[in-house]
Amino acid sequence: MTKKYFGTDGIRGRVNNEKINGEMFFKFGLAAGTYFKNQKKNKQTAIIAKDTRLSGYTLEPALVSGLASAGMHVYTLGPLPTNGLAMLTKKMKANLGIMITASHNQYYDNGLKLFGPDGLKLSDKIEKKIEKLIDLKITNYLSKPETLGRVKRLEDGNEKYIKILKSNFPKNFNLQGIKIAIDCANGASYKSAPKLFKSLGAKVYEIGTSPNGTNINFNCGSTYPEKIKKLSKKYRVNLGISLDGDADRIILCDEKNNIVDGDQIIAMLAKRWKRKKILKGGAVGTLMSNYGLEKYFKRQKIKFFRANVGDRYVKEKMQKYKFNLGGEQSGHIILGKFATTGDGLLVALEVLFSMRKGIKASELFNNFKLTPQKLENIFVKDKSIINSKKCRKAIKIANKLIKGNGRLLVRKSGTEPKIRIMAESENKKLILKCINIVKKSIN
Repeated sequence: MTKKYFGTDGIRGRVNNEKINGEMFFKFGLAAGTYFKNQKKNKQTAIIAKDTRLSGYTLEPALVSGLASAGMHVYTLGPLPTNGLAMLTKKMKANLGIMITASHNQYYDNGLKLFGPDGLKLSDKIEKKIEKLIDLKITNYLSKPETLGRVKRLEDGNEKYIKILKSNFPKNFNLQGIKIAIDCANGASYKSAPKLFKSLGAKVYEIGTSPNGTNINFNCGSTYPEKIKKLSKKYRVNLGISLDGDADRIILCDEKNNIVDGDQIIAMLAKRWKRKKILKGGAVGTLMSNYGLEKYFKRQKIKFFRANVGDRYVKEKMQKYKFNLGGEQSGHIILGKFATTGDGLLVALEVLFSMRKGIKASELFNNFKLTPQKLENIFVKDKSIINSKKCRKAIKIANKLIKGNGRLLVRKSGTEPKIRIMAESENKKLILKCINIVKKSIN
């Protein structure tokens, strides 16, 4: 059964349209609260964090009202990275955690990411159960006046999160003498990221730490790596760190000014963890992971599996095979030894820990040659066009052309009104030809 509200990473869309408005967020809160309070009788608690979008000020109260109306006690944390919310959901033994964010999207979008008491994103099965409740009669689930939930603001969420991050490393670990450039995308990490690295003794050069409600991800952050590259070069830093709006993605820049994507980060971590006997089983990537990464893991004799796009599906496959490392080319990296979802700050700390004995970032990365790859995102009014006879025929023709010389992937975005066309091959002309064949069937 196709989901009505949830996509590949929670619920997301344009603010004050269809799903993303105050009325719907009340319904989401009431439905999620009703489902989770029936799973755990002794404590009815939800915690909420958000990124820095202007719309958070209208959506959060509606969500809180829905949860409290279901009888859930609610703690609000304010701006906090997504994995900070996941970590605190587990630590505080809450029934659920909800992150109000549209991740790497622009300010005019917003959404929700939901986490269970184990700190994991919800399964498709649970999301479908919540969806059934959303569309039912509201009065069926409203609590009696005496059993309404209470609401409290917690001001120390970032401090608690930073403390958990640092507890994963030796007490004597510090960044004295290390220069770091960081781009927080004017998002959820604008407080926690600079504070974390400064507390460890690093010299920090920061941008993207002045959110105004509408500048989140705007020409900055992990989807705009030119910014961190420029800052890193200016101050000649040891490492450049670029995060997205909710800080679950990370893109790096080494001291030679080379951009390092998620595939290169996963390759480095897998190699190092294998050497240190930390790696369990192997690594999980996605359908978008570069073919060069797959070939590299074969050479290193590291098991590698592909999951559907979305860090939730990566985590599910990691659990299935009992792996402790996985991630996406876009920079969602899950360090299963420490976390349940992608965390840019945690990955940055692990990379910096690997550099602590004077090793340069450029020595850690670029372990394999990327297979030339091109991704085109086509805006569409209706994503079901991918299933049209014309589009299916074009995909078949393109697949036949590239077979044996590369790979083609055409899919619907789970979070935006886009069709994504990816092709990779050593033959760059072939890449363009295949993409154009499919593109013409959509436009």
